Amino acid sequence: MVRPADIKYWTEEEVCQFLKDEGLGKWEQTFKGKKITGDQLLDLKKLKETVTVDDDYDKLCVAIKKHMETYCSKVINDPIHGHMELHPLLVKIIDTPQFQRLRNIKQLGGAYFVYPGASHNRFEHSIGVGYLAGELAKALKSKQPELDITDPDILCVQIAGLCHDLGHGAFSHLYDQMFIPRAFPNDDPQWKHEKASVQMLDHMVETNNLQSSMELYGLNLQTDLKFIKEMIDPPKKTDLKQRKDEGPQKTDQERRSFLYEIVSNPITGIDVDKFDYFARDCHHLGIKNNFDHMRFIKFARVCEVDGEKHICSRDKEVVNLYDMFATRHALHRRAYQHKVTKNIELMITDAFLKADKHIQIEGSGGKMFSLSQAKDDMEAYAKLTDQVMEQILHSSSPEMEDARALLQRILTRDLYFFVGEAKKKDPSKFTKDEIKGLKQKLAEHTDAEKDNFEVVQSKFDYGNGQEDPIENAFFYTKGDHSRGFKINRNKTEHVSMYLPSVFSENFIRVYWKNKEDERRPHVIPVRESFHDWCEDKGFIATT
Repeated sequence: MVRPADIKYWTEEEVCQFLKDEGLGKWEQTFKGKKITGDQLLDLKKLKETVTVDDDYDKLCVAIKKHMETYCSKVINDPIHGHMELHPLLVKIIDTPQFQRLRNIKQLGGAYFVYPGASHNRFEHSIGVGYLAGELAKALKSKQPELDITDPDILCVQIAGLCHDLGHGAFSHLYDQMFIPRAFPNDDPQWKHEKASVQMLDHMVETNNLQSSMELYGLNLQTDLKFIKEMIDPPKKTDLKQRKDEGPQKTDQERRSFLYEIVSNPITGIDVDKFDYFARDCHHLGIKNNFDHMRFIKFARVCEVDGEKHICSRDKEVVNLYDMFATRHALHRRAYQHKVTKNIELMITDAFLKADKHIQIEGSGGKMFSLSQAKDDMEAYAKLTDQVMEQILHSSSPEMEDARALLQRILTRDLYFFVGEAKKKDPSKFTKDEIKGLKQKLAEHTDAEKDNFEVVQSKFDYGNGQEDPIENAFFYTKGDHSRGFKINRNKTEHVSMYLPSVFSENFIRVYWKNKEDERRPHVIPVRESFHDWCEDKGFIATT
């Protein structure tokens, strides 16, 4: 009998044949009596009730796990990482509606309207991060067996990488960084997509009955799920000494402390999430990436730094890491915060705000949620993707006429008018009063209201604000693989003297929302007024 590779498709007869093949034929009549199919075989709770002898139950679970790992893993050919082999549990997660939703969310939001090649989505990025998370964890396990990294540990890290972006809304960061703050200017300033990723993970596990599959592969639903969630949305400071957990759970956290640095690293900013999106975004944008993430993985080791375990790199790799942070800076300047990208994202945000209450998404219990409220209900949020733009464009509703007109302006390239750009001579941010005064000054030269001018703050840095990002990284020497340390760029031969002395700049961009025929008579005085304001304030007008 040739059975399907995936157990969930097995018939009752195929399940019974599997029992006999594994030396458990004595349970055949019991399984026939309960009409156990492959799908039910994977339900460990029901399996435990059926196979009442512990040794036989354990033997059957091992056989099921071995079969799944042999026949149900997948190899995906990726343009960035090549052939990626994925664990059966990762495949099961990918094949859920909540994960498949990521196919319809652009990785770079509005940048696709500027860079036609930037058509990639959160779906492939998430798979890439899950793969790289596993590669780094496996490399550490191979080089340092004393770390006691287990197979379930690696699986947890892979799941965290795979699911870290489940909570992104329409057009990725546009939803949580631009739309939500303006939809809830006072009520919900702390909401971020990482929080939604954790909530969506819970929703996905529950609605797809993933608990049995997780237990099958040795995961503890209480401690390991918490571990996965903390890797997705890490505490502001991962300091295990401040953790209040007691007993075995605290001991387990201390053992795995360095694994928190793989997916999202709040300490050094060096993590596999960046490894994937730097490589993937550069590939699709046509921008060169000088950072070699596989080289980093090859040299990565866990060392002790001030009594805590951290992932460290060889001291000679400091230049490779500077290339990583320089790539981040280049991507923000040339793509993520490109002046036209921000222009288009402003227009999409304004359209979403106009359409917000007129878009109704059905959530749990049949309750309806608006575009901004959908984030509070995962059943509704799972239906929210970039396709909401098409929904507005194709709507004939009079209530969405203004939103529809704004999106039509994007398609016909009638964008907001770019007035100019300015930066400060020091690294401080522009204040609210400065921005308010600028908008008022520009409005004096037109028939438009001051709210028809939008001032966007942009910050270009290397990932650590005004500081050198390498100051937070950890290194080891060729002669001592056990002790980690930080590098002083002025006291090592590995750091070039050509590196920048300033690591952060703050800009403002000014956009005028009126249509071309309305603004034409006022363009010159408005631009002159902007340059006068910059001169009065001591700012540098760059355009």
